[in-house]
Amino acid sequence: MKFIKVLILSVLFSYATGIQAQQKYLVYSPDHKIEVTLSVSDSVYYTVKADQKELISASAIALDVDGKNKWKVAKTSRAKHNDILHPVVWQKSKDVADVYNQLRLDFNNGLALEWKAFDNGVSWRWLSKLKGDFVVRSETAKFNFKGSGKAWYPQEEQFFSHNEREYKNYTLDQLEDKKLASLPALFQVGELKLLLTESDLFNYAGMWLRGTGKGGVRGVFPAYPKVKAITSDRDEQVKQREDYLAKANGEQSFPWRVIMVAREDKDILVNQMPYLLGRPSTGDFSWVKPGKVQWDWWHYNNVYEVDFKAGINNDTYKYYIDVASKYGIEYVLLDEGWCDTRDLMKQAPGIDVAELAAYAKSKNVDLLLWSSWLVLDKQLDMALDQFQKWGIKGIKVDFMQRDDQEMVNYYEKVAVAAAKRKLLVDFHGAYKPTGWLRTYPNIMTSEGVLGNEISKFAGSITPSHTATLPFTRMAAGPMDFTPGGMRNVHKKEWAAAPSEPMTLGTRCNQMAMYVIYESPLQMLCDIPTHYLKEPLSMEFIKAVPAVWAKTVALNGKVGEYVTMARQAANGDWYIGSMTDWSEREFELSLSFLPDGEYEMQVWKDGINANKNAKDFKMEKLQVNRNTPLNIKLASGGGYVARLIKR
Repeated sequence: MKFIKVLILSVLFSYATGIQAQQKYLVYSPDHKIEVTLSVSDSVYYTVKADQKELISASAIALDVDGKNKWKVAKTSRAKHNDILHPVVWQKSKDVADVYNQLRLDFNNGLALEWKAFDNGVSWRWLSKLKGDFVVRSETAKFNFKGSGKAWYPQEEQFFSHNEREYKNYTLDQLEDKKLASLPALFQVGELKLLLTESDLFNYAGMWLRGTGKGGVRGVFPAYPKVKAITSDRDEQVKQREDYLAKANGEQSFPWRVIMVAREDKDILVNQMPYLLGRPSTGDFSWVKPGKVQWDWWHYNNVYEVDFKAGINNDTYKYYIDVASKYGIEYVLLDEGWCDTRDLMKQAPGIDVAELAAYAKSKNVDLLLWSSWLVLDKQLDMALDQFQKWGIKGIKVDFMQRDDQEMVNYYEKVAVAAAKRKLLVDFHGAYKPTGWLRTYPNIMTSEGVLGNEISKFAGSITPSHTATLPFTRMAAGPMDFTPGGMRNVHKKEWAAAPSEPMTLGTRCNQMAMYVIYESPLQMLCDIPTHYLKEPLSMEFIKAVPAVWAKTVALNGKVGEYVTMARQAANGDWYIGSMTDWSEREFELSLSFLPDGEYEMQVWKDGINANKNAKDFKMEKLQVNRNTPLNIKLASGGGYVARLIKR
């Protein structure tokens, strides 16, 4: 009898344990079309459904903090959130709807897990409630995609990288463990697109991806540096790493893992999850001023038809300032060469920054200065204090090429130090943005993109590539692609010309980038001499702003074409359209316009643009929100328009 009782109790215990292991926690998007199901056992597992179709099958997530990897739920809480945010610096819009449902699980091991479900994606993050010092040994983040599909995959060789990658196309089953990628990365699962990235990355290591070999990917992370070596005036490489990812102390939140969900490709263009998941800013950033920037390095200061010797000298930069002033360009950037790369206080012969800053101020133009991260790290306070005294308004910080915890903390240190002196920041040789624009609005833009600078050396910046970026890299945040090339050519004519570069695609394709590509510091990459010779193109570039009050995605297909409408702060509307090497014709609706009549100024591919990529035509139309609009794009072509209410 005793044996039977023991057996019954054992069976009941096993059954109860099974129930515990199979306990489910659900969170839905506000419109109930996206569903996340969590289960807790040896790890935490999640699945994601959209429109009742499974997109991500049961996938493990975990955080190993000093071996605290036992998962028992102690408390569950839920919340609904509905708010409107007003960004200090506009990117896609002046107002951002922040609407989500939240689920939080607090575990007995001192950790918590928080999920947010939006109508256009889901995200999770870990939180620590631990006391004292601890280390994060590892993090598990798996994405087991359901069924077949394909990827736009920014494949990398190693963690030491500028993250300037071509998005390679793979089927999901081709994603093997050896295929490393940086973020963001885009995947098609069934008929939907999923974009993976992260937000609120502070005091932690950045997430990368590796294939699982089973139709999915998993997060991987650069461990904390143990041995480093300076290998040049700008490079510090990690030679040996610790057996942990990050060091921490006390309560801390970890980065958000972001999964955007798009039913149409164009939905990605208006998704603002990285911004929404960034932590709010503190302090006064009302001094931050977006704008366009005349850049020098792309063409090696190769101005001509002037009465002075062109190069890195004050005469050349005064010429840049004069042209910027003529076209209302807010900034001129002095890139590499203005100073010794090992000493920011040692100016190059022929350069007097104080004199240039005073001259620029007299022309209503401000200056930005370049620095490698390594010398800036050594001279941070001294250099930024001097820049402030000179009247410099921002810095371009270059060649970090890492996102381990130590380097991530460097980014924040620079942002804070720059903000203290009311300096803007542009990060180059950098990882993708992770909600910076919300947390530190003085971080205006960053690279981490295979951009126009490569056109100096290689023909890889194709219209197919540039029609991919709005759906991939730009989804993470502002990108310093550096548009504005005037020597426009087709494939057969392209050649490397580093001091007078060519760009692939038509003139209107380059012009459309000023509407399509988001960067509150938006570069003009070409020689000022070229701009002076192109008054019709400059009529548009002079007018187009660098930030937007409203964005409407009109159409789009990854790597093929994209069309957007955006409203400027003054109420004017702009339309931009780009295509790959295929000619296209679109019927567009102007229903996004408010009521009223508009003058529409158009710059479109000329009748000979398929032969001569520089060919374009201007015209003026009278339209309203009911006017049908037909646009034609040449091979590698583009289209831009400005609509002014009468």
